[in-house]
Amino acid sequence: MNSCFQTFFYSEMYVKAMLFMLLYFGAVGMGLHAQTTDLARLEYTYIPQSNSENTVSRVRAFINLPVELNWEGSYLIAGLEYRNIDFDLKDAVPFDKNNLQRLQLFRTTMAYTFDMSKNWRFVGKVGMEIDSNFEDRQIRGEDVRFTGSLFFIKDLSGENVETPSRLIFGLNYSTNAGRPFPIPLLNYHKKFKPNWSYSVGTPKTNLKHTINKKHAFQGYITLDGFFSNLQNDLFIPNAHGSVTSADNISMTLVLGGLGYEYYFTKNLLLYVYGGHTIYNEIRLRDEFRNNLYKINDKNTFYLRSGIKFKL
Repeated sequence: MNSCFQTFFYSEMYVKAMLFMLLYFGAVGMGLHAQTTDLARLEYTYIPQSNSENTVSRVRAFINLPVELNWEGSYLIAGLEYRNIDFDLKDAVPFDKNNLQRLQLFRTTMAYTFDMSKNWRFVGKVGMEIDSNFEDRQIRGEDVRFTGSLFFIKDLSGENVETPSRLIFGLNYSTNAGRPFPIPLLNYHKKFKPNWSYSVGTPKTNLKHTINKKHAFQGYITLDGFFSNLQNDLFIPNAHGSVTSADNISMTLVLGGLGYEYYFTKNLLLYVYGGHTIYNEIRLRDEFRNNLYKINDKNTFYLRSGIKFKL
């Protein structure tokens, strides 16, 4: 990476602008999963921590099952997702880290969608997820989160459309966000040349070049991370000599990089994404979302690979 590119990529103005856009809209990125064309995915993510021997690795699998209803253009879409996060924390920390090593997420969703007109579609989605370290080997009320979203899709595509595009906008609410109000969500995708397309918004902003039916490359900026409840509060001493109680652990990443896709068929593909974080923070917080302890905030490399089946 040359010095001119580094100056731009890590400039204060650029980072602040991307953090605002991605953290604000990215906080509701999961609300857009109902409109994605991915039916199934299995992937592995590896994030080594800079200036540390800590590592974060994640296995993620999900499946979406669309069921066509009796009236044309209407579907129910049931979704199931599982994530297993291995957090290998080797840094010296002032608290017991044994119960932070494995974090799990179970998510179930149900979406309903129908055609409003030739180019407009409505989507409503509700979901429930369980995020926990399962220290007590049972599900507690604090582990459970609920989500809901309503959004509209304007799809301009077809054989006679030279530059297909798709606009998505709506509202998303999650009890995990810690806000008593829904948050807007927005995404715009356009194919501006036969082999070139771009997306702006959440969950990913990218520029993609399709070489042929087998190979495609893209540059991207996206948001990633995790959140997990801690079933038994973690006691952390502070600078004032008192002890605070951590209720949850979370990781927030804003990252940019390059991706490669290899298509076995039109619907089945292998993908590899590699990049570097622009913003990276692992933190422990109390029940009111106050930051108590930062485990690591150094930018680092990022690798994600998997296989997916899509429409």
